[in-house]
Amino acid sequence: MFKYQASIRQKITFGYYSILAIIIGLSVFTLIELRSIEKKIIFGEAISEFFDTTLEFRRFEKNYFLYNQNQDYYETIEFTKKAQEILEKNIEGFKTIASVEQISSLKDNLKIYKESMKKYADTSKIHSIQRTLLEGKIRKIGKEITMIAEDISKTERRHLQIMLYNSQSILILSIMSLSLLGIAIGQVLSKMVVRPLKQLENSMEIIADGKFESLQIRSKDREIVSLTNAFNKMLRELELRQRHLVQSEKLKSLGTLLSGVAHELNNPLSNISTSTEILKEEINENDIEHKKELLAQIEEQTDRARNIVRSLLEFSRDKKFKKERIPLKILLEETIRFVKGQVPTRVSINIDISDDIYVIADKQRIQQAFLNLIKNAIESITDDGTISIKAQKQRAIDKIKAETEIYNYLKYRGKCTLEEDTVDIEIKDTGAGIPNELLPKIFDPFFTTKDVGKGSGLGLFIVHEIIEEHDGCIAVDSKVGKGTKFLIRLPIKE
Repeated sequence: MFKYQASIRQKITFGYYSILAIIIGLSVFTLIELRSIEKKIIFGEAISEFFDTTLEFRRFEKNYFLYNQNQDYYETIEFTKKAQEILEKNIEGFKTIASVEQISSLKDNLKIYKESMKKYADTSKIHSIQRTLLEGKIRKIGKEITMIAEDISKTERRHLQIMLYNSQSILILSIMSLSLLGIAIGQVLSKMVVRPLKQLENSMEIIADGKFESLQIRSKDREIVSLTNAFNKMLRELELRQRHLVQSEKLKSLGTLLSGVAHELNNPLSNISTSTEILKEEINENDIEHKKELLAQIEEQTDRARNIVRSLLEFSRDKKFKKERIPLKILLEETIRFVKGQVPTRVSINIDISDDIYVIADKQRIQQAFLNLIKNAIESITDDGTISIKAQKQRAIDKIKAETEIYNYLKYRGKCTLEEDTVDIEIKDTGAGIPNELLPKIFDPFFTTKDVGKGSGLGLFIVHEIIEEHDGCIAVDSKVGKGTKFLIRLPIKE
């Protein structure tokens, strides 16, 4: 069965057409109202013309009674006819604002008025009481016509004002309703469209910080679903490629180790070779003590070589992450032994760590982090210099009383804690230093200040990942020309 799946495009299109339909509806309604007002105005002009016509024949009527001029009489009759024509022509409109009695009265009075005027003109040569009475009747009928016309005109103006006011109110109300409806549609679209996009943006920021977390966007829109699936696929590819790059970085570190191991193995192998040659030459002599001493040296140097190879194998072996309790001083001495062959004679490495300080860590992983930091320190020193490594325990009760140095550093990452006992490890060099503006970026993946081909930009990123993997944090402080100091804080709770 066909399953309908919504999309952002459909939602936006629906919202667009909804608003468009409302605007069209409002426009049609406004047009109808304007047409109605236009008709009212046109009819209002007819009412005004009717009223003005009544005033005109009353004016000529007055002149005719005063001066008895035939022209005034003819004008009175003409304007009376004109009033009758206007009334007949607009009778339907008059019915909407005037009562039946008023319309009937207008018709009858106009007819009587015109006949009375003709009768009055026919008796113009006779001066009698009848003529005077007829004049009074004409004036009375004319006044009544004028009053009704004025009343209808006022009513029409009042109706027009009410209609304009109502239209204005309806228009304002419609605009307000349209605005509120537009806001409501906008809010709905915001929830339906913008919210998943905002979630996508937030997820992007997390990924930009180096955390490859799969997108979990709660949306059924086709575009968002497709984008989420495509992006998650890309993340999986990136994560896979990053693993390959990390493995490549590890192999690079292994190459460094091999260089150091070759240097370290040379001494015990030389001692073994020398002792063996002496034994071969003195095999028939009876100096048993000397031979035992030579064999002891061979055994000692063999164990030394075996330990070196074992350390190398432990570092290179791909094994599951597992924490153990490791003496920190021995761990760092072993790490430095790996890079001993690459340390220039002008650079000295000093370790100031007591024998009772331990760390809870995966040996291989934490050793890789120390190795990367020590290598960077060596590379940063161009002239004579020193690398100092020291560590101390920090009790939680002391950290609660006063913030420790790590919080005063310019940039720290990870899970710095005040609630647990920790070991604070400081690796400080007297090298070139890092510019202040670059400090916030040094732990980002693929960020490097080295020339193309001389650095992958993953060294410090891997260090940060390893430290965070151990529930610790790392901070850096540096001054150009004076050196760099890294501070690592690791919890020591089992």
